[in-house]
Formats: sequence, C-alpha cells, structure tokens
Amino acid sequence: MERYNRGWEKLKEIDGEAGEAVIENLKDVAPDLAKYVIEFSFGDIYSRPGTALQEKEIAVVAALTAMGNAAPQLKVHINGALNVGVSPEELVEVILQMSSYSGFPSAINGINTLKEVLQEKKIDFEPVPEKQGGDRFTQGVKWLSRLDENQVEVLKENFRDIAPDFTEFVVCFGYGDIYSRKNLGPKMRQIATIAALTAMGTAQPQLAFHIQAGLKVGLTREEITETIILMIVYAGFPAAINGINAAKEVFDSL
Repeated sequence: MERYNRGWEKLKEIDGEAGEAVIENLKDVAPDLAKYVIEFSFGDIYSRPGTALQEKEIAVVAALTAMGNAAPQLKVHINGALNVGVSPEELVEVILQMSSYSGFPSAINGINTLKEVLQEKKIDFEPVPEKQGGDRFTQGVKWLSRLDENQVEVLKENFRDIAPDFTEFVVCFGYGDIYSRKNLGPKMRQIATIAALTAMGTAQPQLAFHIQAGLKVGLTREEITETIILMIVYAGFPAAINGINAAKEVFDSL
C-alpha cells in the first residue's frame, strides 16, 4: 500500500480532480490499470527526486504535444502544469517550440488544448506577440552557438551538396525565431526538447546533441537522466532505454 498511497498523494498534488477523474474512469473496466497508473507512474516515477514538479510537467507537456496521439492526457497535464506553478506563458513557449521537432500540426493542436484548459479554468491570458529585431540568421547563429559553437558550420557542411537552404531554415526558424523567444529559459527549453525527442524515438542524433546542449546550459546529469526516465510513463520502456543509452554515450564522451 505504500507505493499506492505515495502515488495517490502525488497524483492529487499534480493533477487534482482531473487526475482523479482519469482513475475513476478506469475502475469499472480495468481497475488494475488504474492501480498501475497510481503505483508505478506516480508512486515510483513521479515521486523520484532530481527534477522539480514544474520541470516534470514541462517535460510531459512537451512529450505529449510532440507525440500528438494523446490529447486527453495532454489536457490533464496542462492542468497539472498550471497547478504546480508553470505559467500560461511558459506553456505557450513549450508547445510552440514543438513546431521545430514534431511539426506545426502538433503545435497547433497543443495550443488549442491549452486554450481549452485556460478557458475552463477561467484564467485571463493576454498573449504579447514577440517583437524580433535584427537579422534572423544572425540571431539564430547567436542562440545555436550557445549550445554548440561549431554546429552552424556542421550544418552547412552536411547540407551544402544536397539542400543548402536547409541550414538557413534550421538556424532562422529553429533558433532565430523560436529559441530566442522570451518566457522560457534555456534549461527549460532543453528539458522540453530532450523529453520530446526521447518520446518520439525517431531522432537519436538530435537527442544526443540536445543532451550535450542541456549540459552546456546548466542541466545536471541527474536532471537529464530523470527527464528521460519520466518518459517511460508516456512513451514506454523502449523509448526511454534508447534515451538513456544516448545520454550514456554523451556522458561517457566527456
């Protein structure tokens, strides 16, 4: 009962009535699934130290947005993120950032889910459009170089012979437009990216890059490892195993 009680308290702390409703909905068909959700997901995984609840929920919102196949669960965790102190502005940034990794449809659907939650919770939110000045490529180079000072040249070399414009798209949009935005710091952006790429399971080289970038901006090895472990709950053991292996390779190379 210890795992169950610990998990139940953690579920209520994060998701409140929305989480309780999910469990209640399972009981008349698959009560054991409800028990596993409480004991394993929240009793074993969410209760682990190493990352704060805000970091955990940002990771989960990023992953569920990127996966694009779990809108009800995304809604629950947007609620949970707000409950533990993540701001609407931060959630907008997390979801918007996923446009670089899982495409515009997933980001649009994520923003629509966030909008629904804000309306239901009667949270007044007035977005302030970003005013970006200067050359987008120059801005992007500045932000990407903070993660890896050689990466722009690596991209140019990789794509020069097949798609030379591709480097400009990555740098201008991914970093000049997205990473340069306010309301979400570099560490949280890397947590969101590591979670999403782990959950998607289709971008090991990019995951390795962002694990190293996470260390560069101040994430600890424990924070990175715990973010990947959390993905067991949402993307399964294979995705998390591959993520841990990517982290191990990066850590061993340093």
